[in-house]
Amino acid sequence: MLRSCSRRARKLTGLAGAVLGTAIVVAACAGETAPSQTAGDSGDAAMTGQAMAEAYCSQCHAVGREDSSLHKDAPPFRTLSARFPIRELEETLAEGIVVGHPDMPVFVFQPNEIDALLDYLETIQDPKEL
Repeated sequence: MLRSCSRRARKLTGLAGAVLGTAIVVAACAGETAPSQTAGDSGDAAMTGQAMAEAYCSQCHAVGREDSSLHKDAPPFRTLSARFPIRELEETLAEGIVVGHPDMPVFVFQPNEIDALLDYLETIQDPKEL
């Protein structure tokens, strides 16, 4: 599904790039393919958050405790709390991340997806970075 969404994003960008822009198309696809949150405790949410990070972010960012970012301008997720409190990302994730590395696509998540991703990010923060 993600692959077909990427093809559709390229096609729509060509047709309506001036109006929609690549970021909006990617954001729409991200919402369409985002994994759903399962009911349960925060452990379940963190697992869903991990799956989201791996699916949407690992092409550029290190999303685990020991991996390296593949994009030189993409900070490892385990170091984000050294920059700001993780929960401050909530509004940004709801409205769409439009800052970051220059070629970062815009992602817009639903409230349950935001909670899951933030729960996961909190579990991987490196105490040496605090």
